Amino acid sequence: MTSSGTFLGVGLIGSGFMGRTYAETVARFVPDARLVGVTCGSRAEALAKDYGIPHFPDLGSLLGQEDLDAVMIATPHALHAEQALLAAEAGKHMLIEKPMAGSVAECDAILAACSSSGLRCSIGFSQRTRTCNLRAKELLSSGELGKVLHIRATQLVPEGMANLPKWQFEEANLGTLFGHGIHNFDMIRFLTGQEIVAVRARCRSLDPNTPTEGTSDVLMDLSDGTIAYFFCSFQIPKPGFPRSQFSCQIACEKGLLDIDAYGELRVSLHGKSWEVLAVQEPIDWQGKGFLDPVRLQTYILHVTDFSNSIREGREPSITGWDGRQAVAAALAAYESSRTGREARPS
Repeated sequence: MTSSGTFLGVGLIGSGFMGRTYAETVARFVPDARLVGVTCGSRAEALAKDYGIPHFPDLGSLLGQEDLDAVMIATPHALHAEQALLAAEAGKHMLIEKPMAGSVAECDAILAACSSSGLRCSIGFSQRTRTCNLRAKELLSSGELGKVLHIRATQLVPEGMANLPKWQFEEANLGTLFGHGIHNFDMIRFLTGQEIVAVRARCRSLDPNTPTEGTSDVLMDLSDGTIAYFFCSFQIPKPGFPRSQFSCQIACEKGLLDIDAYGELRVSLHGKSWEVLAVQEPIDWQGKGFLDPVRLQTYILHVTDFSNSIREGREPSITGWDGRQAVAAALAAYESSRTGREARPS
């Protein structure tokens, strides 16, 4: 149930790129939710003015609102755990932008706090609800392709470091593998239904002036023995490689899947020629079109599911456990890169 019995009252914690993304999603496209207010960040007052909602000077003031049912946390990664635990203490459901928190211990603390209070926790893994990725998951789950044999994924963003906020280069927030490449760990779990049990990785910066890693190669063993690999870089020169901003090739017993999250989903069954199964409309996620309904469609699906999970008393489709497992895998990759040895997610 919600406090009003009708609308889900949502508070925004964070006012940057993703804070505004969630504000636009709730305000325009989720009719059974409404914005209660916003706090945190240098752009909070401007966001509040643009959406006609209150700006609260601190998190405690927002959490004290009687019509607040849930919060959406879209702040720097190092702040997530403290803010989520305060929200849980106040009895608020939460949607946390990925990554869930800065350590496995912090993720576990959030999960325990939500569980003990009967609260819903979901994580902002937006790639799960992109058109081509959803259709690929349906096909893999149907069994039509047989067992997954091997996965190769790429996430290459030409000169992507230039578009990242300064806080993402702070040591406390780790690097691009943690802030963005974490999508790959989650998508591999999502598409296969398997856990990541071992990781070997090399994380580097191709620019000596960049304080955090911007390029990573990651090789993984899955719980059923499948091998998965991804290459993630925000330091590729323009114009970049075609079909590589978020793509995945999956070899199965009975066919092949070629997934381009920002293009087409193609399948080849039983050695036959390629067939297009789904097409993603063009998304300008780095430019002025970041609030375009085409980009926002994935957030609409996610926020709607999150809202429904609260009303229906069920777990959201993307759970806090999913967030925890992705954090564990990403941190294992950093450990492997640091030690030069295989690491196992905790």
